[in-house]
Amino acid sequence: MPELSHGRRMLVLAICCMSLLIVSLDNTVLNVALPSLQRELDASTSGLQWTIDAYTLVLASLLMLAGSTADRIGRRRVFMSGLVIFTLGSLLCSLAPDLNWLVVFRMVQAVGGSMLNPVAMSIITNTFTDPRERARAIGVWGAVVGLSMAAGPLVGGLLVDSVGWRSIFWINLPVGAAALLLTWRFVPESRAPRARRPDPVGQVLVIALFGSLTYAIIEAPHGSWGSTAPFAALALTAFLALLHYEPRLAEPLIDLRFFRSAPFSGATVIAVSAFAALGGFLFLSTLYLQNVRGLSALEAGLWMLPMAVPTFLCAPLSGRLVGSRGPRLPLVIAGGAMTVSGLLFALFEAETSNASLFAGYVLFGLGIGFVNAPITNTAVSGMPQDQAGVASAVASTSRQLGQTLGVAVLGAVLAAGVGSSSYAERFVTASRPGWWILAACGAVVLTLGVVTTGRWARATAEGAARRLQGEDQRPRRTEVGA
Repeated sequence: MPELSHGRRMLVLAICCMSLLIVSLDNTVLNVALPSLQRELDASTSGLQWTIDAYTLVLASLLMLAGSTADRIGRRRVFMSGLVIFTLGSLLCSLAPDLNWLVVFRMVQAVGGSMLNPVAMSIITNTFTDPRERARAIGVWGAVVGLSMAAGPLVGGLLVDSVGWRSIFWINLPVGAAALLLTWRFVPESRAPRARRPDPVGQVLVIALFGSLTYAIIEAPHGSWGSTAPFAALALTAFLALLHYEPRLAEPLIDLRFFRSAPFSGATVIAVSAFAALGGFLFLSTLYLQNVRGLSALEAGLWMLPMAVPTFLCAPLSGRLVGSRGPRLPLVIAGGAMTVSGLLFALFEAETSNASLFAGYVLFGLGIGFVNAPITNTAVSGMPQDQAGVASAVASTSRQLGQTLGVAVLGAVLAAGVGSSSYAERFVTASRPGWWILAACGAVVLTLGVVTTGRWARATAEGAARRLQGEDQRPRRTEVGA
C-alpha cells in the first residue's frame, strides 16, 4: 500500500468507522424494536431470538474466512462487496413480509457484515504504520463501538415510536451507500504479502458446530428431546471433527496451537462469557421494559442510557489502563461489576425498584466498557507478530459467538419459565435463573482476568510463541488429501 498523506489516512479511518457504526448500531437498534416485532409479526420468544442470533451466528461463522479472503484477493475489494451486501440486506429486512423472511434477510446482512469489521481493521492497520498513530486510530475505532451502544437505544426507540420497526433498517442505506462511494474513491487496495490458504472443510465444520448448537439451545424449550437431540449430537460431532482435522493442516482455519497460551485461551473464554452476558442482558432488558413495565420504545431506550453511557465513557479509559498497567485491572473491574449487576437482579429483584434497576444498569455498562480493550490485548499477548492478526480474529469470533449463545441460552431460560403465561405475570420469576447465569459469566471474567494475566500465564504465551515459530520453520505435514 502506498504511503498516504495525514488527511487521506484520517479519511480512510472515517470510512472504516462508518462501516463499524452501521454494523454495531444494527444490533442495539434492533433490540429496542423486539416488542414491536413480536406484536406485528406475531413472533414467539424463539422467533425473537432468531432475529438476533441469525445475524450474530452467520457473523461468527464467517469472520475468519472473510479476513483471510481479503488478505488474499484484496481488502478494498472485499470491503466494498461487504458494503453492497450489507446495504442490500438492510433494504430486504425493511421489506420482510413475515418473521421467517426477516430471519433470512438478517443472514444476508450478516454475510456482508462479516466482510466489514475485520477487513476494516486490516485496512486501518496497514494504513497507519506508525505505532503511536495506529494506537490512536484504534482508539477512535473503539469509541465508535461505545457511540453505537449509547445512540442505538435512543435512535431505535425514536424510529420505532414515530415510523415503525422497519425504519430501523433504513438508516443503513444512506450510510452504506456513502461509505461505498468513498471507499471506491479514496481507499487504496492492499493484500497480505503471503495470504493463508483457504480451509473449506474447517469452515463447514465451524458453521455446523455454531448453527446446530444454537438451534438446539433455542428450540429446546419448545420441542421434544427427540427433535433437538440430533442437533446437539451434530454439534458434538462437528466439535470433535475440528479437534481431529485442524491440527493436520499446515494452515488451518483455527490453529489449535494458540490454545497452549493461557492468555489466548483466557481471552477466548472471557470474550464468550462477557458477550454472552451482553447479548442476554439486552434481550431480557428490552422485553422487561416494554412488555412488563409497558414503556414505549423511546422510553425503553432512555432507560438503557444508564448502561450505554458508562460503556461509552469507560472504553477509552480501559484502553489507557491496558497500555499503562496491563489487562488485569480492567478485567477485574469488568468482571466484578458484571457479577454484582447480575446478583442485584438474581438476589434482590432489581427490576422491582427504579433505584436498584438504575444501579444494575450502570454496573453492567461499567463492566462492558472495561472488558473489550483487554480481550484483544490478552489474545495477542506474546504471540509472534505474523500470528497476531489471526489471534485477534479468533477473539472477534468469540465475541460474536458469545452474543449468539447469550441470547440463545437466556431466551430459552425465559421461554421455559414463562411457559403459556404472559410476560407481565411471570417475567421476574422466570428471568431469575438468567440473571444467575449473567452473574456467573461475570465471575468467569473476574477469575480468568486474574489467572491468565500473571507471570505463569505470560510464560505459557512465550512458550507457545516459541513453539509456533519453531514448528513453522520445520517441514510441516502435508494437507489432508493432498
